[in-house]
Amino acid sequence: MIEDGVSSGVQALLPTERQARVVELVREHGTVRINDLADDLAVSTITVRRDIAQLAAKGLVKRVYGGATAVDHPPVGEREPVVVPATADVRRGFTVGMVVPSLNYYWPGVIRGVREAADEAGVRIVLRGATYEAVDERKQLATLIDSVGVDGLLVAPTTTGTGGEELVRWLRSTNLPVVLVERAATDPYRGAMESVVSDHALGAGLAVRHLAERGHRRIGIRANADSPTSRHVHRGWLAACTDLGLPVEGTPDVRAADRRDPGWAATLDGLLDDCLRTGTTALLVHSDPEAISLVERCRERGIKVPGDLAVVSYDDEVAELCDPPLTAVRPPKAAVGIAALNLLVSRLRHPDADRPVHRIVVEPQLIVRSSS
Repeated sequence: MIEDGVSSGVQALLPTERQARVVELVREHGTVRINDLADDLAVSTITVRRDIAQLAAKGLVKRVYGGATAVDHPPVGEREPVVVPATADVRRGFTVGMVVPSLNYYWPGVIRGVREAADEAGVRIVLRGATYEAVDERKQLATLIDSVGVDGLLVAPTTTGTGGEELVRWLRSTNLPVVLVERAATDPYRGAMESVVSDHALGAGLAVRHLAERGHRRIGIRANADSPTSRHVHRGWLAACTDLGLPVEGTPDVRAADRRDPGWAATLDGLLDDCLRTGTTALLVHSDPEAISLVERCRERGIKVPGDLAVVSYDDEVAELCDPPLTAVRPPKAAVGIAALNLLVSRLRHPDADRPVHRIVVEPQLIVRSSS
């Protein structure tokens, strides 16, 4: 708490009055912490960060790590934030919140990369798992901001639909440094958010070209309908087939629920029937569990893999455990995590730097095994 003895009655302050109070406290104490201001003003840390950002833009205060300082007053005292020149090493002390839609599949690889980079940078990571629902993601993010008091966010949010668009606007309103992980978002008025993503379209193209080199002339695709990755995989498949002159019309092109859906067995048989009917000899399947299930069904139906049907999986989480081991596209999960953490730390170290938004794209690998 800021020890000035006044914290009652501030709930009724208007934004201009609240910001005037922030300026008064900054001038009185030299440097103040965001959490202390939030307590004394009885508002959220998001509101305080927004006030400080607006006041800093007007030249009334200076933003520093963890709070604000007077423009002409250096911080003093052990309990106050430390202002360090931009060239100094400020690797220690940051707390970063991370929210991902799953802690069990795909994302552990990204998390490992974040952890590796965080250990190197001396950064604390607070991890939360959510679902593919914008409401749940916002709840987890708000907890990290209000209860933990994180300095920045790594998040794989829902970005589409009404809920996703609202979540992106809310993320911008926090005035925290945010890096999107395996997601991208662009506002036509405010520009893009910083992000690190795998080039899933390129990865799908690698799979198609690999299959074409092995003589396959009709290459189908099966993708998870509810996955944000699917549209990029599909785009890469379509572009590669078009570039190579491979037929698309009439080729199996399925976007359906994953293997947990009650209708999965029928979907699988329908896909294999279409392959046999159209002369499709190869499939790109997103993701590993669905590809493994498809290979098992091929065995039950007497369809040989890869003799009758070559299969390439997308994700490479457990593809090598299939029989036969699956050729797979491997997104650079750890590399994405490392790049995302480093990008966020760079922004935290230089919050006032006049630098453009960074959008980093990392290339996947094709791991060739027996199924193709």
